[in-house]
Amino acid sequence: MAPILQVALDFIDLHRAMKVAEEAVEGGADWLEAGTPLIKSEGLNAVRQLHKAFPTYYIVADMKTMDAGRIEMESASKAGARSAIVMGAASDSTVKECIEAGKNYGLDIGVDLLGIKDYVNRAREVEGWGSSYLNIHIPIDDQMKGQNPFERLREVTRQVKIPVAVAGGINSENAAEAVKAGAQIVIVGGAITKAVDAKKATQEVKQALLTGQVISTEFYKRVSSNGIKEALQKVSTSNVSDGAHRAAGLWGFQVITPGQKMVGSALTVRCYPGDWAKPVEAIDLAQPGQVLVIDAGGAGPAIWGELATHSAIQKGLAGVVVNGAIRDTYEIKKLNFPAFARLIMPNAGEPKGLGEIGVPVSVSGITICTGDWIIGDDDGIMIIPRQEAEEKVNRAMDWLEKENRIRAEIQKGKSSLAKVIDLLKWEKR
Repeated sequence: MAPILQVALDFIDLHRAMKVAEEAVEGGADWLEAGTPLIKSEGLNAVRQLHKAFPTYYIVADMKTMDAGRIEMESASKAGARSAIVMGAASDSTVKECIEAGKNYGLDIGVDLLGIKDYVNRAREVEGWGSSYLNIHIPIDDQMKGQNPFERLREVTRQVKIPVAVAGGINSENAAEAVKAGAQIVIVGGAITKAVDAKKATQEVKQALLTGQVISTEFYKRVSSNGIKEALQKVSTSNVSDGAHRAAGLWGFQVITPGQKMVGSALTVRCYPGDWAKPVEAIDLAQPGQVLVIDAGGAGPAIWGELATHSAIQKGLAGVVVNGAIRDTYEIKKLNFPAFARLIMPNAGEPKGLGEIGVPVSVSGITICTGDWIIGDDDGIMIIPRQEAEEKVNRAMDWLEKENRIRAEIQKGKSSLAKVIDLLKWEKR
């Protein structure tokens, strides 16, 4: 049997979900899923509208039922769903009640094993109770930490005979791997729903499923530690802030070289105002690609200028952040070296050698350690602690992908941002 491509419409606005559903159907999607966010936002009317627009399509209602199994399954069926999802973490009686209700209403019942520690035994149990299929599901928050579902998928498919679905970060690059691991239903969300062209994205995932090809994609994949720099080159400081719950960056800094992006791990320097000895020494100690973060107390005289910049370029550094004063800005701009400073002034200090290299510094109330990731652009500077880098970078990529889709909806529909995101609907009253 050919693998089934299920598109998860995890929107909170029905009109956006319907547009992507239309594009996905044109691209060859097999099943359409009314995602949990959509059902929570729009109710089962989302299922009704999908069934009305695509009456011959297999509609999945991702209810994530934990209680009241019969009434939730009955409601999903009467709204037009062909399948509905109960959580494997629900009580045994609730799971069994959903399966029985499914028999009564002609509804396929999928059991989602999300959050189950002993997922193999639970899979065997619910198979024995008569579930239609299982779902190996890595939640979005775990995906942001670099987790994928394939090892769990292989373990479960070796132990059961009913179909197994898989969800969690599937895209055109790894869809074939999902099939090789035993998935018969491959659930794809963001790789299609956040695509500028959802039809084309669906076609590429479907091709990967049917042919076993690895089809390269720039987005919709989550990075591990060795992919952080490449991902940060794609996102903006605004994306990083949005992904971190509107986190603040360093404030009060001037962009010395507009249009130059800065990405690298930090080498920190603490020095006295005007004492440029340690900043210059740090250039020799830094590794290529690092960013010098210099805390000079936010005061002058200048501790960085053209000659230090030439030296930094020769070393291959990625930029400099000066919590203090900088000079020779005209020359630094011509060198296109990413530089940010609290102050600009012509007078330099003296190299007295007081200070430390590689120690934590505090700038704008944010502690910065050597090894933390620094990203700077025309909007400012964001600090990403190295221990949180994978998650923070993946969340930034997620925001970039979402914005790409919204931008396309504005342009294609000749609409406004307020209308695309249903702004008035979500205002607090």
